[in-house]
Amino acid sequence: MTNVVRLRPADERDDSSHARLIEAVATRRRPLGDVFWLKENAELLGALASLGAELDTAALAPLVGFHADACATLRDYPQYYRFILSIALDLEDLGLPQTQAAKLCAQVDRAGLLQAELSDLQRAEARRLLRRRGVGPRVDQGALGMRLRRFIGRSGTFALPNRKAAYELTHIVYYLSDYGRQAPDLPAAALVSLEYTGLLAFLDQDMDLLAEVCAALRFAKATPSPLWEAAVAKAHGACLIEAGGDASQDDDFHEWLVTGWATRIAGRALPQQRVPTGALRFHRNPGAGGALRSLAVCLRDMGNARSADWGRMRAEVLPYLGADSHAVLAAAERSSPRFGEFFEGFARVTVQ
Repeated sequence: MTNVVRLRPADERDDSSHARLIEAVATRRRPLGDVFWLKENAELLGALASLGAELDTAALAPLVGFHADACATLRDYPQYYRFILSIALDLEDLGLPQTQAAKLCAQVDRAGLLQAELSDLQRAEARRLLRRRGVGPRVDQGALGMRLRRFIGRSGTFALPNRKAAYELTHIVYYLSDYGRQAPDLPAAALVSLEYTGLLAFLDQDMDLLAEVCAALRFAKATPSPLWEAAVAKAHGACLIEAGGDASQDDDFHEWLVTGWATRIAGRALPQQRVPTGALRFHRNPGAGGALRSLAVCLRDMGNARSADWGRMRAEVLPYLGADSHAVLAAAERSSPRFGEFFEGFARVTVQ
């Protein structure tokens, strides 16, 4: 685990904050066994494990029963095997006895559950999980590895808004790097793909996606734009954690988690945030609007008069935007030396 960011007690500000967070997500937000329960617990434990969090055993107490019954849970819910595997593996990395995850990996392998996956992304995730107990091929091996690298290396895909492709890109990097535990050895074009995706996320002020891009760049041994990482840290600090209420409804838990995770990966101190006891809800401060939609509408309205040359288009585009959009676009331009080449793809100029 050569690139794991260790959480030190001084960084945590409150030794019991992780315990309260784990207890809330495990027992107060979703019913045990619900797929969203599995998803949220897998995301939280995955973030803590990738950061190398050192937890008191008592902090994991709400999940001891799930860990002990994991093989039976897998038998009853094989369609959720990736969530179940992820939770068990991370619980053992975080301090529970290594008594279940190896058996689960063997159970998944015997059942051939990976063969039921239609998506290359899901196959890659499953490979990554199984390899944590030495089962099966590496993520990057064979035809699957070739397809993953071909997808992330097609940079033009990521100069256009496509959230599904963007999240697939970041997660492929996570799986190839084992969440920062090994060098992913990405093709140079994949770093360009991440840069373009980051520009789209910044233009849209989509801090959830921008945080994922920043984390992926760090795992790829690249340095994200300081403007992006500062925006992600600011967004995390602007999230409010509220005690009580109907925490089972959708909220901004994922954005709070991923922006804090990416901020710690960047080596930044987290803003002071108290984690209350009991049920928790997470609220995002919406902040200023982005520039992505306004920029796209401007180009559409220009029709055939548009150009792929940002140097020519800049003076045409900026007056079209409102003050907030103007500021975001100007910051995006400053944030990346690749903004001009990104715009070439984003402009979608048809060759006549």
